[in-house]
Amino acid sequence: MSEESDLEKWLPVGRKEMEMRGWDAPDVILVSGDAYVDHPSFGTAVIGRILEAEGVHVVVLPQPNWQDDLRDFKKLGVPRLFFAVTGGCMDSMVNHYTAAKRRRSDDAYTAGGKAGFRPDYATTVYSRILKKLYPEVPLIIGGIEASLRRVTHYDYWSDTLMPSILTDSGADILFYGMGEKSLVEFVRLMQRGVEIHKLTTIPQTAFLRKKEQPYATNPRWEELVLASHEECLGDKKTYALNFKHIEEESNKLAARRLIQHTGDHQVVINPPWPPLTEKEMDRIYDLPFTRMPHPRYHGKGPIPAYEMIRHSVNIHRGCFGGCAFCTISAHQGKFVSSRSPASVLREVETVTRMEDFKGYISDIGGPSANMYRMQGFNPDLCAKCTRPSCIWPAICKNLDTNHQPLTDLYRQVRNYPGVKKAFIGSGIRYDLFLHITGKEKTDKANREYLRELIRHHVSGRLKVAPEHTSAEVLRLMRKPSFDLFLELNRQFLQINRDENLNQQLIPYFISSHPGCRPEEMADLAVITKQLEFRLEQVQDFTPTPMTLATEIYYSGYHPYTLEKVYSARTLEQRQKQRQFFFWYKKEFRIAITAELKNLGRDDLINKLFREKRSRR
Repeated sequence: MSEESDLEKWLPVGRKEMEMRGWDAPDVILVSGDAYVDHPSFGTAVIGRILEAEGVHVVVLPQPNWQDDLRDFKKLGVPRLFFAVTGGCMDSMVNHYTAAKRRRSDDAYTAGGKAGFRPDYATTVYSRILKKLYPEVPLIIGGIEASLRRVTHYDYWSDTLMPSILTDSGADILFYGMGEKSLVEFVRLMQRGVEIHKLTTIPQTAFLRKKEQPYATNPRWEELVLASHEECLGDKKTYALNFKHIEEESNKLAARRLIQHTGDHQVVINPPWPPLTEKEMDRIYDLPFTRMPHPRYHGKGPIPAYEMIRHSVNIHRGCFGGCAFCTISAHQGKFVSSRSPASVLREVETVTRMEDFKGYISDIGGPSANMYRMQGFNPDLCAKCTRPSCIWPAICKNLDTNHQPLTDLYRQVRNYPGVKKAFIGSGIRYDLFLHITGKEKTDKANREYLRELIRHHVSGRLKVAPEHTSAEVLRLMRKPSFDLFLELNRQFLQINRDENLNQQLIPYFISSHPGCRPEEMADLAVITKQLEFRLEQVQDFTPTPMTLATEIYYSGYHPYTLEKVYSARTLEQRQKQRQFFFWYKKEFRIAITAELKNLGRDDLINKLFREKRSRR
């Protein structure tokens, strides 16, 4: 196969590839903070392929240099329709900095894992450059960075309250969430010659207008006016309450149009689309992805994020968990959209034909691995629901938690020709299958799911996320009781004994979450020691835009109750909590002992350092 014919499998990234296709200019230039990987787990690839399917000549400009004479932004010429900008698969600030605000030395979305190939606040930086160079060319923004910064938001890294990213970026329209449907409608209207300032009725988009400036809207949409950016700056309690309205509207099937005034402008956020149907999901994953990084990266080292998912298959999107620290529902939505088994198996077939495939699928999953095809028994009740979570503080009685469709899919995948093993690498919600519904068929299927999972789909270590042991902290996290994790651990050990397996349960925990104090971390250390866990998968809470926990951290109030909540804010306070994860390391013993003495908890000193560890 010639180099030229090989290149034509990917979307073009330069003039040479445009000329190979006979294009004199692109219709759309898609600018991304990530390296270009043509895989359905990468948003740039999905948006690019969606545009291509609409007959659009789209070119990808990955990781342009923003620090020189800006030649990267000029080399592809001027697009006929618009520029589309995304910061990448992660918020650029999360990508760049640890919870302690230390600069990371690597970037998982760059060839060779090298840092420094995108700017801080990448979406805004790219957009400003393009608006300065090409002020008359329409510019849209999307991806997780734009999506979660669509309203007034707290930015942890600058420790400031920022207005909607629309005000700083200069973009004409923001596409929030998973923007395929919005983008298709947008492109079709632009191709018909509709001017961008008139495109104000597309669901799941946001735009900026001067106050009192008229714009077209859908008369069926109700409207909710939020507290203004200035009001949020002036009062933290007002800001906290603002979030409650934003979260509720983000998770409703029949949401209202949101208005937020900022200076002499207003941000208008149109309601989201209904969840994608199975047919719409299948269409996306049936697009002609190569599933590979672009050949331009040959010899530049692996792209770590790609290495993790190259042989994985995503089976659904959306998450109804509503965890306080998580951005998934704010971006993908609360309602789950699932692919058909036939679509999943078509992708499995594609994976088995990859040259480097050795028979092992790394993940059959989604945002939460075991929400496939789960929805409400009565859709009318879901349409009226405003709960941010379907499973907290208790599992909704209207939610069908039957795991049988997922178990059936697992069996089809693992028995597919060429597949030796199909692992589940995504996190599972164990509360979904441990919950007793009282429905014999469902409860039997859910018990069977756990056994099937452990027997056939664990690569030696099953990762789950209890997140904490404290009932109060778990309440603030919107996570189930730690007793449920104890039950999972009991069943996991029993099934391993029954099946003559030697596998580990690996729990994830978070320190410094709002509501957590050193006392709760000390208890966590003692409890996990008694369970014979030496923790590996741990992290400090990082406040990221548009999560409940972040609003609590910044404002000091719980948005739903307006109760005051403590948060560890200084690096010293955070380190005092984090050290309890590593009680078993000698270098932390003196500091932990001193902290426990300071707390008056000498009893915990004995439990951590003087009692012998029991044996199972």
